[in-house]
Amino acid sequence: MTLLNEPRARRRRLGVFAAAAGLAAALLTAGPAAATPDPGDAPTKREVSKSEQAEAEQAIRDGEIPAPDEIVHSDNIEHLGNIPKDALPGTNSDLAFQGKYAFAGNYDGFRVFDISDPKAPKTVAQVLCPGSQNDISVSGNLLFLSTDSSRSDSSCSSTTQPATEKSSWEGMKVFDISDKANPKYVAAVETACGSHTHTLVPERKNVYVYVSSYSPSATFPDCQPPHDGISVIKVPRSAPEQAKVVGFPVLFPGDGPDGGGNPGAPTNPGVSKTTGCHDITVLPSKDLAAGACMGDGILFDIADPERPKVIDQVQDNVNFAFWHSATFNQSANKVVFTDELGGGGAATCNEATGPDRGADGIYEIKGSGDNRKLVFKSYFKIPRHQADTENCVAHNGSLIPVKGKDLMVQAWYQGGVSVWDFTDSAKPKEIAYFERGPLSTDAIKSGGSWSAYYYNGYIYSNDMAKGFDVLKINDSRTDPAKDVRMSELNVQSQPDYFD
Repeated sequence: MTLLNEPRARRRRLGVFAAAAGLAAALLTAGPAAATPDPGDAPTKREVSKSEQAEAEQAIRDGEIPAPDEIVHSDNIEHLGNIPKDALPGTNSDLAFQGKYAFAGNYDGFRVFDISDPKAPKTVAQVLCPGSQNDISVSGNLLFLSTDSSRSDSSCSSTTQPATEKSSWEGMKVFDISDKANPKYVAAVETACGSHTHTLVPERKNVYVYVSSYSPSATFPDCQPPHDGISVIKVPRSAPEQAKVVGFPVLFPGDGPDGGGNPGAPTNPGVSKTTGCHDITVLPSKDLAAGACMGDGILFDIADPERPKVIDQVQDNVNFAFWHSATFNQSANKVVFTDELGGGGAATCNEATGPDRGADGIYEIKGSGDNRKLVFKSYFKIPRHQADTENCVAHNGSLIPVKGKDLMVQAWYQGGVSVWDFTDSAKPKEIAYFERGPLSTDAIKSGGSWSAYYYNGYIYSNDMAKGFDVLKINDSRTDPAKDVRMSELNVQSQPDYFD
């Protein structure tokens, strides 16, 4: 556990900001791993030009950006602590919460933290089970992990192998977490095109899992266009080993080899061709879901969870490159979609990229029933320019539950963590931030906050390279959220905070 001293205030000229088969899993300690993590899952590094390096170094000298690893934040944010990566060296990914526990995905497995004292979280378990990107969710005694890389088999001791091998495996893994210190691997379900991310639709007896996956290239023989739907897995709570795929609803019906999604380049230069979905957020209390599907954003009805029905489909062929994730507001009359410009590995929060690309798109939901439409209102992007050596783009975030307000905390990779207000859909504004300086001034080295979520009074961030951060926001605009207590939170299974 590393506690950090109070950092200096950040000075900026750039931008304008006003802060107001065998299924055994390996349990790890700090000792040697029982299976070999994937070396390719470590953060990547890409050289930059000498001029970009010089600009980054000059910006640090001028106080425009923090020095490497230096922490800066607005006055209304406290950094309570950080737990560095330990026995799992891979890239940290998503987060889920249950009771006094946080569950943190990592490309090499997952980690369980006791957060009963947010100022001093403790590691409870580390489970080695390689398979990017290990997107993670929990429901009751079950934990779910996504595997989106070609593995030799479904076990936690599998190795990477070419997708062309007949024995290759990708899909969903299910663990029993009734004993948080000793998770047990209980089921594996292979899915078409693997599982890049997943979303739970929990019911009393069963958990439905919406598996999002897409075809990045023609090299995956089981993932060829038109891969225009999602896999639906049904997991009986009393017998999770019986988990199985129960359907593949097509979300983009259409003629031709590519289905009915965005055709992408060259028809729409710079826009991703839709060959599946990247992520889905469900709002079970309203039987709604929003899908971020590469070249398309969609709104659909999930009253029948095995047969979701698309209500509306939108595209942005001017500023959105890759529809990445979605968040409803509490009233279910808005959706925030994110654009992962550059795939998360590029410096897209610099001055050259501008305020509208690699940003959030705020859409209002107009109409009722099957006639509801997504109507674009504005973009939001962090108002602090980052260095040309910092990978930065809109990423995973959650609502901060305050009645009558639309407030959100969000990860921006090396852009850090941003708290912003979109109550006025046309005029969103940042109200707080936290970030570190660049990992490097001579190369783009992937890092920063993958997910930043609000849970029971605190903000938790999983930094790809630096580990698990705990933040606290002290602001009259967000203070009412401290009274909202959750027993479980999977952000992509969005709760009704005030039910």
